[in-house]
Amino acid sequence: MNANTSPGSDPEREALDAEILAWMGESHWAVDDARFEALALRLFAHQFAACPPYARFAAARGRAPSEVLRWQEIPAVPTGAFKEVDLRGFPESRTIKTFRTSGTSGQKRGELHLDSLALYEASLMASLGTLLFPDRVSPGRAPSPDPILHLRILTPAARESPDSSLSHMFQVLLRELGSPSSGFDVVDGRLEAEALAGRLQTAQARNEAVALCGTAFSFVHLIEFLEAQGTRFECAPGSRIMETGGFKGRSREMPRDELYSALGRCLGIPPSRIVNQYGMTELGSQFYDSVWIDPEGPRRKLGPPWVRVRLVDPESGEESPPGEPGMVIIHDLANTGSIAALQTADLGRAVMGSDGSDPGFEILGRQAGAEARGCSIAADEMLSA
Repeated sequence: MNANTSPGSDPEREALDAEILAWMGESHWAVDDARFEALALRLFAHQFAACPPYARFAAARGRAPSEVLRWQEIPAVPTGAFKEVDLRGFPESRTIKTFRTSGTSGQKRGELHLDSLALYEASLMASLGTLLFPDRVSPGRAPSPDPILHLRILTPAARESPDSSLSHMFQVLLRELGSPSSGFDVVDGRLEAEALAGRLQTAQARNEAVALCGTAFSFVHLIEFLEAQGTRFECAPGSRIMETGGFKGRSREMPRDELYSALGRCLGIPPSRIVNQYGMTELGSQFYDSVWIDPEGPRRKLGPPWVRVRLVDPESGEESPPGEPGMVIIHDLANTGSIAALQTADLGRAVMGSDGSDPGFEILGRQAGAEARGCSIAADEMLSA
């Protein structure tokens, strides 16, 4: 079986994958509520039948497919449950990839099992192309024939972290958009800051743009190295940064505003060209800041049209009023082989675009104790006969 194609033994799953892949490949993103709802309801019915733990979880809430008429009614599984229960809608023998959440030795780690990488990779490239590289690639169109000369990744390569969804994402990005001189700058768990500084110097001398992607943790280490060396760069126009959160460095914590200011000071890349990614191992799609496609509007998280976000009151479970905080619930059609509806432990708030279009959201922080409570309740329901 090809790793990037869906298994053909389940006709409904195969049909769903084909329709969602077709959506991902369209030339322009367009919100289509009717299309999303039809696919979401079909996918819920499939996952209810294919994943018994999820069926028990949904049934405990009185949410069988025959009783769910709107996508908003599809029961969302707390992401913490992925640490306790095997949530896949296909035989274990067909697993070709397992991504695991981060954690220290001995901690339980959440797992996302995949029997195909087709949807996962199509979703990530469409989102990266639209929200980080809109000047180079867009959905449904081949990437620019000229690769990104200086695409540097501040994480370990996939071969060093084979169960890291982030490393896999960046490996795909390099494959699709990178040049032979692009690559990873974290080797054996260490940021090769001196070598990276040399590459930045070369790019600056040639007036060639750079694209730096990695964890905020790695960028803090790069800043500390450059400051200790007294080195500053003025990266060429068109340069950009994508960071994935996590702000602790060796010697200090760095809030996002301070991080972006330091990156501007050390690299000459302004905050308007720095994009934060919001994603998680359990999802097949990611969200990115809006700064490239709505530079005049407020910074907010945007995702592709095959994903929907709900913000709900943590106590009542009802939709939060516009502008009010709520728990982030994500419905991601890219998750055909697992669970499409996920309840995070994050609090967010809706944010509208500059002209009232492209609604997005901002992350406000974690709800204390949410993951542990949700995980415990969900696991009990999923494991009960």
